[in-house]
Amino acid sequence: MKAAILREPGKPLEIGEVEIDEPGPREVKIKTKACGLCRSDLHFLDGVYPYPLPTVLGHEAAGVVTAVGSEVTHVQPGDHVVTFLAPSCGSCKLCQNGQFTLCQDPSMQRTPGTTPRLTIDGEPMAQFLNLSGFAEEMLVHENACVAIDKEMPMDRAALIGCSVVTGAGSVFNAARIKAGESIAIIGAGGIGLSAINAAKIAGAGEIVAIDPVESKRTMAEKMGATMTFDAIDENVVSQVIEATGGGVDHAIECVGKAVTAQLAWKVLRRGGAAVIVGMIAPGEMVEIHGPEFLQGKSVKGALMGAGHFMQDMPRLVAHYLGGRLDLDSVIAERISLDQINEGFDKLKSGESTRSVIMFD
Repeated sequence: MKAAILREPGKPLEIGEVEIDEPGPREVKIKTKACGLCRSDLHFLDGVYPYPLPTVLGHEAAGVVTAVGSEVTHVQPGDHVVTFLAPSCGSCKLCQNGQFTLCQDPSMQRTPGTTPRLTIDGEPMAQFLNLSGFAEEMLVHENACVAIDKEMPMDRAALIGCSVVTGAGSVFNAARIKAGESIAIIGAGGIGLSAINAAKIAGAGEIVAIDPVESKRTMAEKMGATMTFDAIDENVVSQVIEATGGGVDHAIECVGKAVTAQLAWKVLRRGGAAVIVGMIAPGEMVEIHGPEFLQGKSVKGALMGAGHFMQDMPRLVAHYLGGRLDLDSVIAERISLDQINEGFDKLKSGESTRSVIMFD
């Protein structure tokens, strides 16, 4: 099959042939229909986060099931599905506590010494985050995909696989915002815009969007932000605190930088809570002055929206089909697999929200 291959960090992806195996007992083969370009992919592409190479990146994908293993029960050939990079076993202590995205049960991956899911030139290949979506096909554990309404357009469905489930989940599951509460979203990219939209659906009173790019602030207003601020303005913290009458109840950091995590903390009111969903690079430290904890504020991380994707993704599809979740505005362009490097260049520039690769 045709795929975009990462052989060396910092170098362009190579379009080439990769071999894919047939499904094992609990595996599902999927014909990829769409896959979004995510800033998380960029971290691995640039080598910020190390990963075994070569590999095929891509983790925000949707497609059609073409084959299933003998023990698969919840999807069947012909189903439209969204994939998920953090499958959960459902039975470990973390899953029993409802912390599904934190599950690390190794049984959902093929064990060392067995036939790998992906090979290149006859050699085993590392599968990226259980998926490897920048390819014409995917072979995943059954717990890494969920069937969705076939009325859902595939390009919008792909976004639900990462940016939407992360941004919306940070509001619905991690922050658990109540109607009338105020919230600040730092970063108005794909994740941030989804968080803004979710805050609107949840009935937030004030929705503050903070981003350095004017066009993204304009988009944030379209998605539901009630006020916007320039993230690089040296007075942005005082501006937000003044505009909200003492700070916000909740803040969601969607960028993945120490400075924006600290910004999320600073714009909180006394007793407010911050949620960090961005991938902060290894070695970066978030600084909080000790006495500030006496203000009753709190901060926590949330992986992939801290929810249960088997439930959350179909619900997000329903929100889109019901006209409540705006995914049409988030997609900046639709490209072919051959245009993937140009798409990542636009993502690096900070001007683009989401490029989506469309497969035949």
